Amino acid sequence: MKSLWTVSHGDSPLVIDVPHAGTHLPAGLHARMTAEARTVPDTDWHVEKLYAFAPAEGATFLCATRSRYVVDLNRDPSGAALYPGADNTELCPTRTFGGAPIYRDGAEPSAMEIASRRTDAFDPYHARLIQEIERVRARHGFAVVLDGHSIAGEVPRFFAGTLPDLNLGTAEGASCAPALEWQVAQLLADAAGFTHVVNGRFKGGWITRHYGQPQRGIHALQLEIAQRCYMNEAPPWPFDEQRARPLQHVLWRLVAALMAWRPEA
Repeated sequence: MKSLWTVSHGDSPLVIDVPHAGTHLPAGLHARMTAEARTVPDTDWHVEKLYAFAPAEGATFLCATRSRYVVDLNRDPSGAALYPGADNTELCPTRTFGGAPIYRDGAEPSAMEIASRRTDAFDPYHARLIQEIERVRARHGFAVVLDGHSIAGEVPRFFAGTLPDLNLGTAEGASCAPALEWQVAQLLADAAGFTHVVNGRFKGGWITRHYGQPQRGIHALQLEIAQRCYMNEAPPWPFDEQRARPLQHVLWRLVAALMAWRPEA
């Protein structure tokens, strides 16, 4: 069976996790899905490439390998909506971001199957993530979690108009120390050629909100990147190294700042 994640262990306080870059679909699931869904269009394409430099700098890096269509690792497993009143995706999504069905008629997952996917894929991933967080927290006395994401710049189902390039989420400041949020926001504001917003449409998903407990020394932030910054948003969604270069410079500065940051005594 294909591993549920890849991981590189770092010695710094920073843990980067990428829950939505995986594309693997188990064979039995593949056969039940529509032709469009089998291309996994809502993948956070190439985010693992954007942060590929981070392990060598000392960051711990955890990246899921299964598609978010199997189980969404950044959703509340209880089923509670991240954004009440908005159109929210489920723990086991049944519609694409474009609103098209993921499954052929009658092939949607049952409640029992959803529970099984949580046990088989969601719970092990999060057990490993908390293991890595606690490992670096034990070493340094605190941990910083960067939850890495990307999305197409225009997704009417979730937001009107065009998304800013760099979208920082801190659960309205609850998931990390104010000084850390301010420092990262300033870094993004200083990124020439990029637009940014703090706690705009994306305020941080379940990972940021669940693990971000600054009172316990765990500081979590989500960065949602508009995919136009580094790739072609049309199928087959190719990575564009030239376009990505300025963005990777920003991410290098971000990772360096997160690794260097220390909580106030």
